[in-house]
Amino acid sequence: MASHPAAAPLLPWRTGLAYGGLAAPLAFVSLPLYVNLPYHYASVAGAPLAGLGAVLLATRAFDALVDPAIGRQADRLLRRGMRPAWWAAALASLLMVLGFWALWHPPRGAQAAMLGWLACSLLVCTLAYSFVTIVHQAWGTRWGGQPAWRARVTAWREGATLGGVLLASVLPAWLGLDATSAVLALGLALALVGLYRLKAPVTLPQQATADTSRISPWADAGFRRLLAVFMVNGVAAAIPATLLPFFVADRLQVPGMQPLLLLCFFGAAALGLPLWVKAVSRWGLAPSWRAGMLASVLAFGFTPWLGTGDGLAFAVICLASGLALGADLALPGALLTGVIHESGQGGQGEGRYLGWWTCATKLNLALAAGLALPLLSVAGYRSGSTDPAGLQALAWAYGGLPCLLKLAAAGLLWRAERLHSSWRHT
Repeated sequence: MASHPAAAPLLPWRTGLAYGGLAAPLAFVSLPLYVNLPYHYASVAGAPLAGLGAVLLATRAFDALVDPAIGRQADRLLRRGMRPAWWAAALASLLMVLGFWALWHPPRGAQAAMLGWLACSLLVCTLAYSFVTIVHQAWGTRWGGQPAWRARVTAWREGATLGGVLLASVLPAWLGLDATSAVLALGLALALVGLYRLKAPVTLPQQATADTSRISPWADAGFRRLLAVFMVNGVAAAIPATLLPFFVADRLQVPGMQPLLLLCFFGAAALGLPLWVKAVSRWGLAPSWRAGMLASVLAFGFTPWLGTGDGLAFAVICLASGLALGADLALPGALLTGVIHESGQGGQGEGRYLGWWTCATKLNLALAAGLALPLLSVAGYRSGSTDPAGLQALAWAYGGLPCLLKLAAAGLLWRAERLHSSWRHT
């Protein structure tokens, strides 16, 4: 089993797998709820679009805003020990599975009953998911350690997430939603067993003279600066995720290639994770992340010039930008771990930081839709349109706007590095 993280040059693969494995089944909840759920209720269950949209918006907004409170509760559990936190995560996992299964079996008949069932089961599923996610991330964050160690811990977690995303993207179509629910239950059970057997990490010693357990993360300048970079960069990544179906179907006119393009993107990201972990040992966390942002701009910057039938060229761009995505997955969380421990909150305040971090992650998706879709509407684009001006607007919103935001995020990160020299350490 691993020794003290700060002194360990390598993360044993068994430790990494035992810790990161829980992220794979958690990806089963996030992806189907965004991709399959709206279609299922609109096309299969016959829910009205206006009511469906209102319920999804309200539940997702509530889910995001409650994350900081979940983070505080996670801190209270973790301060009591890893076992109480594990049992709470196991109970939340059971509720998550029940809520996930219930989502796909709404009552037939009255639309009000159907939408009420959706709201209740979705809240049970997403709130349980948020709790398990925050506890899981806090579990690894408490290890602290040197930058290379922190990058490896995060890479194991995000690598498992990518594996779960790839499987969850095809499993509902292959085996159906009931089978997906069963795989989710089995995956959570196996992952929780692995986490239970994992030796509790050694936390950094805390000062006995000061109780910092009630200090807000917003009082930490390093956290504020890192969160600003994370959100600007996150919106840059969320805009292409929101607009991908429109771009592939209307601009490239190759809708059948979308599964292949997603496979290229996420597969390359998984392959790129070890490369970015190695880069940290040479350049440091923040410079490596900044290099990933610039590499993404170089790869994605050609997108606005693609047109009808350029699916293969876009697949190459997906591979290149997917490799760059590995930096976005592995390095921000490792930087956050350092910020938490430098603030003196290591071992007692991870949940509060991660609650706001998770809230920001969810708000990125909302901001992407709220920014990109209205701009496209003003520019004259409509789904299914063949108007050249509208399609060009789509191309610039999909490929140009994210590059500008990536450059802005790189600039913010460069400025923050000047103020926090530890972000550059190897």
